[in-house]
Amino acid sequence: MKALLAVALMVQAVAPPPKFDSGRAWEHLRQLVAIGPRPSGSPAIEQTRTYIKTQLSAAGVGFIEQAWDDTTPLGKVHMVNIAATIPGARKDRVIIAGHYDTKLFRQFRFVGASDGGSSAAFLIELARVLKARKNPLTIELLFLDGEEAVIEWEGNDHTYGSRHYVDVAKRDGSLATLKALVLVDMIGDRDLRIRRDLNSTRWLTDVIWDSAKHLELDTAFVEDATRVEDDHMPFLQAGVPSVDIIDLEYEPWHTAKDTLDAVSARSLQLVGDVVIAALPQIEARLTKGVALTGRKVRHRQQHVLVNAHKKLGRHHRLKASAAH
Repeated sequence: MKALLAVALMVQAVAPPPKFDSGRAWEHLRQLVAIGPRPSGSPAIEQTRTYIKTQLSAAGVGFIEQAWDDTTPLGKVHMVNIAATIPGARKDRVIIAGHYDTKLFRQFRFVGASDGGSSAAFLIELARVLKARKNPLTIELLFLDGEEAVIEWEGNDHTYGSRHYVDVAKRDGSLATLKALVLVDMIGDRDLRIRRDLNSTRWLTDVIWDSAKHLELDTAFVEDATRVEDDHMPFLQAGVPSVDIIDLEYEPWHTAKDTLDAVSARSLQLVGDVVIAALPQIEARLTKGVALTGRKVRHRQQHVLVNAHKKLGRHHRLKASAAH
């Protein structure tokens, strides 16, 4: 019996960590979409939070809720970020984040399979995978509320959750341990085509795109570039190296057609494989003591190069679209 136990322990010790399982991620996505529209402050987003917290608990990952009431063009709205922490060898943190709310539409039923659903489902599955991994840095999985504009992507009517998180981190001093942010958003598109974001930190973007190329997934992580405003912007402005992984070439974006029929488990798998493959390089860079800062981005009005997916004044403002 002792010999069998010893063998079992040896096998467990050398067993590789779990891999990202798109089947599991897809089931999470299916459950989230089944809840229906999930705008900030709604009973449905509360149900979504319950689902996320239940899954995190099942994975053995601890979490806290960061709740507040924010001022929006429609008045005060209750919002809640969920921060799940996987302790590492050091307290310095890498955040992998995504939003879990959906845009409020009264004209049609918007269930946000890719826009809001894919990032939340991705993070839930990532919790299971990274919990079993030996992490040199602490990893925080951050489910952001209030990414979507309540009315239009103008002024401060957007990125409520990320702006609140950064403001709190500045006040309580926790920003000092935050070394990098990887943001995922709209990663479910069946025809996945993620362009480099010119607002994102260059070295962090390079690590992720190099990992995709090494995995021969550069048809999904393409070299074309654009400029995106998203939940990474408050972190960049606070000096945190940040990258946005987002597919905005998505025809059902902010329409009733953003359903399970428009997304695929394979796309979730591709992004999962790339992010997990890039993590060791990100951690190596950060643990070498290299002084890194996120580029501060100055807001200025620009003309937008128009294509079929122009988002001016509505959402992730697509700006100059140019080859890298």
